[in-house]
Amino acid sequence: MSDYTQRKAELLNYTKQSYEEALFAGTSGNLSTYDHNDGVMLITPSSVAYATMTIDDIMALRLDGTILEGPHRPSSEWRMHAEIYKSMPEIGSIVHTHSPYATSFAVSNETIPVILIEMIPFLKGDIQVAKFAMPGTAEVGIEAIKILKDRNSCLLANHGTVAVGANLSQAHIRAVYVEDAAKIYSLAKGNGNVVVIPDEYVQIMLERYKK
Repeated sequence: MSDYTQRKAELLNYTKQSYEEALFAGTSGNLSTYDHNDGVMLITPSSVAYATMTIDDIMALRLDGTILEGPHRPSSEWRMHAEIYKSMPEIGSIVHTHSPYATSFAVSNETIPVILIEMIPFLKGDIQVAKFAMPGTAEVGIEAIKILKDRNSCLLANHGTVAVGANLSQAHIRAVYVEDAAKIYSLAKGNGNVVVIPDEYVQIMLERYKK
């Protein structure tokens, strides 16, 4: 039995849950988890249907791309994941989605402002857009890191979203709140007038949640 079995099972569970929550469609999107102590990243495979994905499909690799376990190619965005882990030692899990409302703002290259209280503790504020980079390259991660140093999530221009956390539970719930905020913001814009939470209150609440 693989030393990674328990971690693979957890990754598979969150992957299937995210799929059922429509955070991505088809075989788009990807999830990973990384152990900074042993240097092993577990990540969903490329082009494998989520509905039929099993624990044996989960890939194990080093951050340089060396495959340790698994019968497939790792997600095409493994380099993005690797860049984030290399630059952010506090991050242990990543959820990359193509959730429709949030991705629509990524396509518009539009920041989602702080419109909900929940965005402050879960996302650390607004959801900013990382500059476009060619999918499948390390540059996607490099551009995302510029925002993730101050936030728990970001939009990837013309691509999708990224949410990070110390563990899968944390990264997943943040991805859920990204799509929730995007949906509510989209609906509010359709109603005609959006009122954001004043920055002074955002800063007060950020300090409160730090404590």
